[in-house]
Amino acid sequence: MNEKQLDALQEKLGYSFKNTALLTAALTHSSYANENKKGGIVSYERMEFLGDAVLGMAVSTLLYNSKSGLPEGHMTKLRSEIVCEKSLASLAKLFDLGSCIRLGRGEEKGGGRGRASILADVVEAIIAAIYLDSGFHAVTGFIVSHLMLDLDSPRRENTDYKTALQEVVQGKAGQSLSYRITDESGPDHMKSFSVEVLLNGTPIGDGTGKSKKIAEQAAAKAALDSL
Repeated sequence: MNEKQLDALQEKLGYSFKNTALLTAALTHSSYANENKKGGIVSYERMEFLGDAVLGMAVSTLLYNSKSGLPEGHMTKLRSEIVCEKSLASLAKLFDLGSCIRLGRGEEKGGGRGRASILADVVEAIIAAIYLDSGFHAVTGFIVSHLMLDLDSPRRENTDYKTALQEVVQGKAGQSLSYRITDESGPDHMKSFSVEVLLNGTPIGDGTGKSKKIAEQAAAKAALDSL
């Protein structure tokens, strides 16, 4: 990549490198490095290794500090969603990293620029590059800005808030959860349900949804947020 391309990428990343060689290394696939051994070029593989560890530590710390009411099991699930290949590859596509990676000829022909595993690896390598360039605080800022903004978004539809709430409640003796429908409206093909969750008979959260299950999950999430 030339200097202009590096500048454009840094603008997308929202981070300006003091040592741009780190960014260049993070964008270098092993196939390119193997084809250019005489030039002393190295791939991002070692940086990816470091980036994976830094990413896990940063996300774990952020979840621990911002989600104090959640049990270990639920934090583990959230972390897995954030650091999974699909999530990282999606971020790479947002940055158009596919067009920036230095690939060997064979990998280029094989469609490497769009391969999710490569895109995710490059994101981890970039995280390592930021860490090496400016430390853990800078990495945390990058992760908060690009990977954790939607942590409470409804699109994290696989989050089981009912189970998470049950785990929180089970931590104390003599606690009992129950759900009850407080309202049901609309025609049969377009029902809307309102549900409240009760702790020992006292309402602690409410939610609505197109099904009882969705409404119960919304109520559980409201309860978790308030606890």
